[in-house]
Amino acid sequence: MFKVSHEVPRCLLTSSPEFNDYDYCLPHLLDIDEEYKQYFINARDTGRYVIMDNSLHELGEAYNHERLRYWVNELKPDEFIVPDVWMRCAETAAQAKYWLQFKYPKKTKLTAVIQGKDKNDAYLCANLLANLGYKKLCVSYGATWYNDFFPHTNVDMGKALGRVRFVQGLIKLNQLKDIKFHLLGCSIPQEFGWYDNNPQIESIDTSNPVMAALDGTRYSSNGMNYKPNANMNDFFNIKFEDIKYEDIIYNTTQFRIINNLKLKQL
Repeated sequence: MFKVSHEVPRCLLTSSPEFNDYDYCLPHLLDIDEEYKQYFINARDTGRYVIMDNSLHELGEAYNHERLRYWVNELKPDEFIVPDVWMRCAETAAQAKYWLQFKYPKKTKLTAVIQGKDKNDAYLCANLLANLGYKKLCVSYGATWYNDFFPHTNVDMGKALGRVRFVQGLIKLNQLKDIKFHLLGCSIPQEFGWYDNNPQIESIDTSNPVMAALDGTRYSSNGMNYKPNANMNDFFNIKFEDIKYEDIIYNTTQFRIINNLKLKQL
């Protein structure tokens, strides 16, 4: 059963272990936000499992390489997602190879993101990354070609179904049979139930239930069929008193229920 983490505004960091199995770190925030940095230093010191991203989704490109290397060695995350290039297979594989040359903390496992301009390019990328020795690969939610892979009148639904079909194809490849996967984000929350808790999918991260709550939306018993309008960049600095925390707890709990995931013990 895969581990879940929901990114949250600053004011919810210390509350997030109530509904998160591990902590998902965006490294660019470590350099600009003292409270965020201190939270992850404390997470490290108290033995919380930490996955450190490279912030491509937030910045449009991977964060400064020198600062990434600094924070990997300082924070000693359990996993580090090495820099990738959006929807570009060759450049992503080159980055994945480049990042293998450095020394890392003993506990830190490197993971790489599958990228490509279409499904065939992405399958090629997955094989290239596996051949480089990566044992865990990430699959983003936002590739535009997912909708070509699974056309649907609802773009968000089509994107989710397209990724499911793509991941199912990855899992069927014999050369990837020992690879674990991390699913980056989502369009609609109920997508994760469609993987039937496949043991090759090890972890997921998504702010979806939190953003929906900040958008004033509570999940139905089936989730929701569109991506929330709320964006973490707009809500990162929100104050706790301006949040309906009961909606956060409701959505993060419902997220686990609709996806047949183990409930957190509060």
